[in-house]
Amino acid sequence: MKIRMIAAALLAATPAFAQDKPVLTVYAGDYIASEWGPGPKIEEGFEAFCDCDLEFVTGDILPRILMEGEGTDADIVFGLNTDVTARARASGLFAPHGQDISDLSLPVEWSDEIFLPYNWGETAFIYDETRLENPPASFDELLDAPDDLKIVIQDPRASISGLALLLWVKSVYGEDAPEAWAKLAPKVLTVTKGWSESYGMFTDGEADMVLSYTTSPAYHIEAEDDMTKHAAIFPEGHYFMAELAAQVKSTDQPELAQEFMDWILTPEFQRIIPLANWSMPAKLPREEWPEVMRDLPRPEKTLFYSEDEAEALRKPALDEWLRAFSQ
Repeated sequence: MKIRMIAAALLAATPAFAQDKPVLTVYAGDYIASEWGPGPKIEEGFEAFCDCDLEFVTGDILPRILMEGEGTDADIVFGLNTDVTARARASGLFAPHGQDISDLSLPVEWSDEIFLPYNWGETAFIYDETRLENPPASFDELLDAPDDLKIVIQDPRASISGLALLLWVKSVYGEDAPEAWAKLAPKVLTVTKGWSESYGMFTDGEADMVLSYTTSPAYHIEAEDDMTKHAAIFPEGHYFMAELAAQVKSTDQPELAQEFMDWILTPEFQRIIPLANWSMPAKLPREEWPEVMRDLPRPEKTLFYSEDEAEALRKPALDEWLRAFSQ
């Protein structure tokens, strides 16, 4: 009887002990916490030394935290990019990251004291050489390709890669962007809400090309031993994107949140990124990148708008896109 009572008492106490461990709540995009995303390895790596419980809350990060304001449950946001940080910064919800960013491995200069890059890449159209023997060798060639070329892209109103395409087209074609969209639109098989849906259609053979990133072939090479997927590299240049983390100013776990921000640029964290998020690490010498990343073709020209430029261009570029796809 006494043994049963002691066992019951221990079982009852277990949740209380578990609840004593501090929780770091990280708002992130859906793909981060998926089984093939970097979330599981990030969670395992941070929990190994933080004596805490890291919990990812996934979804559309920025709209959610702007709606919640200072009452948000988030301690960290993970997965913003420079095309949306103007709105995030204007909210006043985020604290300085406190990191040395003088020697990042980015192709652009970075001086932001709030939003900390953890990886980067460049937009690209991916093709399968077994289905498309003669891919477009430039953006102009893509626009002038026959209309039976099937491309899938993402909606710029819901997807950061879709928004990046708007800015990519704008940076290449400027005032002629409406004409560029008019040429591209007939080749677009469908516009999906997110990247995963688009890429799934491409790998299922439903499309010839998909909007993704120059690093996407690395997954097929490393994980599938598939050498047939390639990024079409254009001489006009490719649009740069960095994924960013930020600490929420109103966090009730400030020391733990700062510990996480301190960890992001460490070699331990940065080595997770290339083969888990299939992106270039933000602070890791090139010689320490996995061979598959070092060997990927990269554009000679990197295109990039500052957050203020991106915010100013977002609505007019979206209007141009909507007009092209409403015809």
